[in-house]
Parts: sequence; C-alpha cells; structure tokens
Amino acid sequence: MPQNFLSKIWTGFFSWYRDNYKLNLYITAGLFVWQLVHLYWLTTNVVGFRIFGYELWEVGRLGDIFIALVDYTEIPALILASLFYIHELQKGFNWKSTLYLVLLNSQWLHLFWITDEIVVEQITGTALVALPLWLSWIAILIDYLELPVIYDTIKKSIQSLRKKD
Repeated sequence: MPQNFLSKIWTGFFSWYRDNYKLNLYITAGLFVWQLVHLYWLTTNVVGFRIFGYELWEVGRLGDIFIALVDYTEIPALILASLFYIHELQKGFNWKSTLYLVLLNSQWLHLFWITDEIVVEQITGTALVALPLWLSWIAILIDYLELPVIYDTIKKSIQSLRKKD
C-alpha cells in the first residue's frame, strides 16, 4: 500500500476521532470503570487469598463468568485508551500522555504472558507447571498500572460533561 493511502486513513481517522472526542472519551472511561470490578476481584480474591489463606470476596461460579466477561472488556479499553492518548499527543507532546501509553500497553505483556488464570493457579498452589511466584506478583502489579489511566479518563469525562461546548 502506498504511504499516501495510509497517511490519508490515519489523518481521516483522527479527524473523525477529534469530531467525536466526547463520545470516544466516555466509551473509554466506561470500559475502564468495568476494570475497577476486575481489580477489586483481583485484590480480594487473588491477593487476599495469598495473604489471608481464603478469598475475601467469593463470587461463585456465576460470578467467575461475570468477572471473565468484565476482563474481556480490557482489550477494547486498552485500544481505545491508547487511541485517546495518541490523540492527546497529536495536540502536543506531554510526558503524562506518554507515561499513560507506556502503562497501558504494559498490559499486553500481562494479557499474553501471564494471564489471570495462571496467576490464580500460582497463588493458590494449583498450577500444573510451577513458575516462580514473583512472576505472578509482577503480573498483578502490571494490572494495577491501569489505575492512573482509569482515574485520568474518568476525571476527563467528568470535566467534559461539565463543559457546555
């Protein structure tokens, strides 16, 4: 494909993005609100189990399915939030957006390297293949790197709702 064609697609997409900025921001923040449910589960069910020896929030079989569905919203949230911060950087370079892009995209390492299922198995001692426990803690830490981005997108959404433009 000619570079001119890709450039037109890129420019056209971000022109559309700019015209629909608020909608894109609200969808991004909404998807990240779901991630708070997942992080709460991670804290109470996985980390809590390791620290206290039992789950602090037993969700049951149906709850496990719900948490898995919530977790699947992470992929569109990561893509949309990355686009959001790329858009912010197109307006002008800033370290905050750059940092948030790095924090966001570290999630891919966790999603494809040590999944939540592997972490749970390692923490509970039910893993078929033993990995060093510190790898699971790194994967958990990577999950928490979303928190600043979640806060920022929710804050920007609230600020955007208050504006009359």
